[in-house]
Amino acid sequence: MNRTYIQEVQKEIGNTIKVQGFIENLRNSKYMAFIVLKDITGKLQITVEKEDHPELVDTIDRLTPDSVITVTGKVMENDYVKMGGIEMIPESIEIESIADALPIVRKEIAATKKKKAVERSSIDQRIDYRWVDLRTDENQLMFKAQSCMVNAMRKFLLDENFIEIHTPKLIAAASESGSEVFKVDYFDRNAYLAQSPQFYKQMAMAAGFERIFETGPVFRAEKSYTNKHATEFSGFDLEFSYITSFYDVMKMEEELLKAGLAAVKEAYGEQIKEAFGQEVIVPETPFPVVKLADLYKGLEEEFGYTVDDSEKGDLTTEAERLSYEWVKKHYNHEFLFITDYSAEKRAFYHMRDENGVPQGYDLIWRGVEITTGAQREHRYEVLKKQAEEKGLAEDVKFYLEFFQYGCPPHGGFGLGIDRLTMLLCGLPIKEAEFLFRGPNRLTP
Repeated sequence: MNRTYIQEVQKEIGNTIKVQGFIENLRNSKYMAFIVLKDITGKLQITVEKEDHPELVDTIDRLTPDSVITVTGKVMENDYVKMGGIEMIPESIEIESIADALPIVRKEIAATKKKKAVERSSIDQRIDYRWVDLRTDENQLMFKAQSCMVNAMRKFLLDENFIEIHTPKLIAAASESGSEVFKVDYFDRNAYLAQSPQFYKQMAMAAGFERIFETGPVFRAEKSYTNKHATEFSGFDLEFSYITSFYDVMKMEEELLKAGLAAVKEAYGEQIKEAFGQEVIVPETPFPVVKLADLYKGLEEEFGYTVDDSEKGDLTTEAERLSYEWVKKHYNHEFLFITDYSAEKRAFYHMRDENGVPQGYDLIWRGVEITTGAQREHRYEVLKKQAEEKGLAEDVKFYLEFFQYGCPPHGGFGLGIDRLTMLLCGLPIKEAEFLFRGPNRLTP
């Protein structure tokens, strides 16, 4: 007999089927046993009257919470059952795996007249046993929503004639200026873990691919202990040719995010609101745009927030946070494009205008940066000069060669999938990654 997913059980009333999953709850009394069985699609009550099924008693007595079982039985309607008015009356219960007492408390347990409240284990304790922690409804919902969003963004780009590529993560030179890199032994020389697929995305432009995207791991050797930084995360990157300015890149990104959030809202919006208290808002386009200097002026006028002139070429963490209050007040919007950064603070491969202003942007969502995007410099001599200014010409010699034999104007950006998930659900990054990696975390 083939397995039936629990979400399909309501179609099987009166039939005998097989279900499989983890035991979420177990009440075992002298005469009755009630098992709540959970699979990735839902939950089902298994009801056992022991007098009618004495052959199942020994098996039920061995069961523990989080054990895995296979149950064959008849699906029945029962108005007294809270889970959809449906229960299963088992004919057989097969134990697949018995769970030991759990090493963590996944959720806070409220006090009762007979028992004290039980505190939830800390996030670091839960990460130690992440595979147990991930069994909760909230965690599984989060990754269903993430999968939905990435799939919708991928579909959007495929419909826009993009090609999906997969680039190397072992590289000969650091792919970005300004960030630390992980150095690894590579036979008789050093290699680095890629901070982004940037160089190879642009190589694809020089190869005439015109429109590409990639999802894959990204590595950042930064000793950051914040609620939004990780040393390894999943990136969603794209690059496309024949643009007229970085505004074309911004337009592509806002349409991409709108498609992703619309899909999530339709499939999981109500569940996310119930589980995390977060409204999934499909953004209106175009997104608001502000120059960095104008944003600082606005933050000073409205919040009294000032920074030293030496810091005004880049966005401070506090200004990033306050920008959410500013954009909500002025535009009633969750997203904000910020342009006109200092060339000193931008990568050497960003195109600059006649005044030396980088032709790029940051995108802020809910007060957190999710993207740096730009039109790239595709002219070999200009690009070489900008690399020399930052002392990188020798390090990126192989990259500069991509532009010697013809390359169209192009631009692109990268998104962190885990950071998007974090902001979607209102969680810190440790909670939003399948397995968090940070300066002090390399296991499990």
